[in-house]
Amino acid sequence: MNKKNLWTGYTDKEKKEIEQLGSEYKEFLNNGKTEREVVEITMEILEKNGFKNIEKVKSLKAGDKIFFNNRNKNILMSIIGKEDMKKGINMVVSHVDSPRLDLKMNPLLEDEEFLMLNTHYYGGIKKYQWVATPLAVHGVVFLKNGKKVSFAIGEKEEDPVFCIPDILPHLSRNVQDDRKTREVIKGEELKVLFGSIPVKDKDAKEKIKANILEHLKKDYGIEEEDFFSAEIEIVPALKARDIGLDRGMIGAYGQDDRICAYTSLKALLDIKKPEKTVLCYFADKEEVGSDGSTGLNSSLIEYFTGKLLKLTGKDYDDQLLRETLWNSKAISADVTAGVDPIFKSVHDMNNSAKLSHGIPVAKYTGHGGKNGSNDADAEYMYEIREIFDKNKVAYQVGGFSKVDEGGGGTVAKFLAYFGIRTVDIGPALLSMHSLFEVSSKADIYEAYKAYKAFYSIK
Repeated sequence: MNKKNLWTGYTDKEKKEIEQLGSEYKEFLNNGKTEREVVEITMEILEKNGFKNIEKVKSLKAGDKIFFNNRNKNILMSIIGKEDMKKGINMVVSHVDSPRLDLKMNPLLEDEEFLMLNTHYYGGIKKYQWVATPLAVHGVVFLKNGKKVSFAIGEKEEDPVFCIPDILPHLSRNVQDDRKTREVIKGEELKVLFGSIPVKDKDAKEKIKANILEHLKKDYGIEEEDFFSAEIEIVPALKARDIGLDRGMIGAYGQDDRICAYTSLKALLDIKKPEKTVLCYFADKEEVGSDGSTGLNSSLIEYFTGKLLKLTGKDYDDQLLRETLWNSKAISADVTAGVDPIFKSVHDMNNSAKLSHGIPVAKYTGHGGKNGSNDADAEYMYEIREIFDKNKVAYQVGGFSKVDEGGGGTVAKFLAYFGIRTVDIGPALLSMHSLFEVSSKADIYEAYKAYKAFYSIK
């Protein structure tokens, strides 16, 4: 198990590979700031690499590459193996949703000659981080006539950006300064400045709103009623950037958990004709409990596996599906908390992951006595250890924190429900769930190697 900083052992060739991987990863992050955008760009990558939509396939054989786009919010990708699928599938499961702000269904609010967007936060955020910073608006809207309109405003240099105002320190003494951290900014104060110029129409009651609606109609065909059939997300208007004079780290929004999504996809593309069927699964809704038809706490894994079995010519029945899943092995590919040099006190230093020390392996996650955790068995931990050692993957112990400090969960328990042997393996981050999470390029590289090695596990 790695105890050293990985940068001390990399060759010049490996460093070039790491830099190239990091560059591609940053582009992936910049182009995919929402789950819908990730699915869209992933489909483009898959189709360029010979993957076919499973809905257009009548049969499957060893070596065939297919994907299933689930409602444009999450996606599953598979390569059919040589072995009988009943012996199990090797799957790496990550999630592509990230903490953010979502617009409420009736979002336009005019007050004191400002038009604001009324929001609801999604996932575990520190609300105060979202104020006084440039924001972008990404979304999809279905118009009254059924036309789909997609947009991302605030990402191009020439685009306007948006923001949530904060109270100046000169006036915050009585209204903010004594608040607890969780309430420095309250949920109902997360209102995004969206416009300030009034329409010239003297009869208009809400002149700023009327002007903005004219812009929306002209540029996108959107009317106020169309917000009823829309999904619009507020994300940071920030690009992925190298961190440090030595450029060893990457800072970006949404690395939880697109760092695992990208590296598991990259690894999948390198697989040719696997012995066992392999599956790369991008889930949605992890940050809010994995519920819904695009989350892991649904029957989607059964639905997709059933389609694979039928298309490979099996005499399909319920027991065959159950045995296939029961014999499967999975990595719950999600990030963990890296040791923070400023807040070291929350970590058990012998059981916490450090950046640039390899891919963390967490036998269990959860909180309050392993609550909400999948706890991988020792036999499976040995298999993981063996395959990583064989493929020279640098790995380390992953643990969230000291026992009483808190913790967090992943999708592992939803996979384990079907009897799938599962373990949590994903890179360590600093500033997790913030607008600018920090990862190590070395750990990105080792994650890619780890997932590639796992796809070959027997």
